[in-house]
Amino acid sequence: MKKTALITGATSGIGEATAHRLAASGYNLILTGRREDRLKSVAHRLSDKYGIEVLPLVFDVRSREEVERALANLSAEWREIDVLVNNAGLAVGMSRINEGEIEDWERMIDTNVKGLLYVSRIVSNYMKERGRGHIINICSIAGKEVYLNGNVYCASKHAVDALTKGMRLDLLPYGIKVAQICPGAVETEFSLVRFKGDRERADAVYKGFTPLTADDIADTIAYMVNAPAHVNIADVLILPLAQGSSSAFEKKL
Repeated sequence: MKKTALITGATSGIGEATAHRLAASGYNLILTGRREDRLKSVAHRLSDKYGIEVLPLVFDVRSREEVERALANLSAEWREIDVLVNNAGLAVGMSRINEGEIEDWERMIDTNVKGLLYVSRIVSNYMKERGRGHIINICSIAGKEVYLNGNVYCASKHAVDALTKGMRLDLLPYGIKVAQICPGAVETEFSLVRFKGDRERADAVYKGFTPLTADDIADTIAYMVNAPAHVNIADVLILPLAQGSSSAFEKKL
């Protein structure tokens, strides 16, 4: 019997790469995202390439009403979710705390923290009913260390770190694994979003070293979900070779 994975933020980057990796392993997929055309395109490609069933759900994880409307109305078949990858997340802006834009703060907190909670609350109850499941939260090295001008983003990812630990304790009696993966520098849309479309600033982030790719993270997630039933790989920090901490890089310019 095929398993089912739900991946949030699946229209690009780590989410899309993870969708491909799990589809190649035979998972049926529920994919969520805000960009309808992009989401449906990803869903069609995956279905055609891997011969799996894909359910695309267009909503913004920041909206509790949209999350509940989409996930509370799943059919009984689609509610049998084996793996939840809470991938939707972002960084916006990079300013000192006294200069930060409140709209940026709210967007990060609403997406990275509240969105994760809205989705997890519903899906964890589906998993509880079945007595099994696996939740993987996409955290960050920013959830382990704080860096200059990263204040609110780091705080939101520290929250993910704490929530992952709390969820693991809360869901332990129900046979649900809870884990996180904390990437360092991964070349995706991350920096382009952080710098609000400034391609030059975004590209400069990855100059002088080889960053991780979305596929690197997807491969790690696949390894985690394919571990034996009695094994929970609970917390993974993954960095490119050139990165020693959240702000220490060995670059060759």
